[in-house]
Amino acid sequence: MSQYQPPFTITNDVLTLVADISERLGQLKQWYEQERDLRLRRINRIRTIAGSLAIEGNTLTEAQITALLDGKLVIAPPRDIQEAKNALEAYEQMPHWNAKQEADLLAAHKTLMLGLIDSAGMYRNGGVGVFAGKQVLHMAPPANQVPRLMADLFQWLQTTQTHPLVASSVFHFEFEFIHPFADGNGRMGRLWQTLILSKWHPLFANLPVESLVHQHQAAYYQALQDSTQQTDCAPFIAFILTMIRDALSSMEDKTLGKTRVKTQVKLAEQILLLLQQQPTITLAEVAETLGKSVSAIERAVAKLRKAGGLQRVGGSKGGYWEIEVGDSTQYTKNK
Repeated sequence: MSQYQPPFTITNDVLTLVADISERLGQLKQWYEQERDLRLRRINRIRTIAGSLAIEGNTLTEAQITALLDGKLVIAPPRDIQEAKNALEAYEQMPHWNAKQEADLLAAHKTLMLGLIDSAGMYRNGGVGVFAGKQVLHMAPPANQVPRLMADLFQWLQTTQTHPLVASSVFHFEFEFIHPFADGNGRMGRLWQTLILSKWHPLFANLPVESLVHQHQAAYYQALQDSTQQTDCAPFIAFILTMIRDALSSMEDKTLGKTRVKTQVKLAEQILLLLQQQPTITLAEVAETLGKSVSAIERAVAKLRKAGGLQRVGGSKGGYWEIEVGDSTQYTKNK
């Protein structure tokens, strides 16, 4: 019997997004390992929970969820408060769950939906669908198929060699397609993708992707619908990876700040010094020498050329670099 294989295509857009995200993670790695700003991670977790709950219609603000976390009294609908308390507990427990174990997913659902539905932690026993008003966007598979479908999905997750960014997105889509629970499927799908990614890189545990998904909620549901209609979750993968990239970009701006600017200046100086010493060097060789990605070097050189401080004379073969110093031009061609 052949193993289940979810239908997905890795498009050029997806490959580009994976490369971009990986590069941004590399830029944030030093900050994460050295700074570990607990205050910022707390803020990001609150934003994550607020965004995920808001998609499901919860009215609590980030300030109210912060107050709940601090044990303060919050005036709001009881169900909204219970949802937020459950979510805070679920994200607190997340490091202890194994993303590839079905039993842990059921335990997570029990935590997330405690006091909200009678069947918390159990697969549904009736039909469910996704609706926009009276319009049916998606009818989930019959309840008697859910255990088999979820077992197949976890078996795939346990054995796949697909990149975690893509695999987590595929799992998220397949989970929403199956809609295994009577309620809480949206927030569980987003929680489990976060868990899968956090096991690959711990920074994802508190990356507020959900707040961006909430801002692009219509596009989120459209990507789900497009992927269902195409029987290929490539549109959903591209959407989710775009949200992840944008969340990382925002984190870069907030966490690196002036340090990032200083690093860029330092990189430009390193490039100019290297080109002065080795005028015929290629940008690929510059990247290897400085331990940077080729795309990062290309961007820095493009800025230097645009500013007028650097130009290339001749082609990639046989050419050389000219560097302007003050009002004069320093010819770096080998004599």
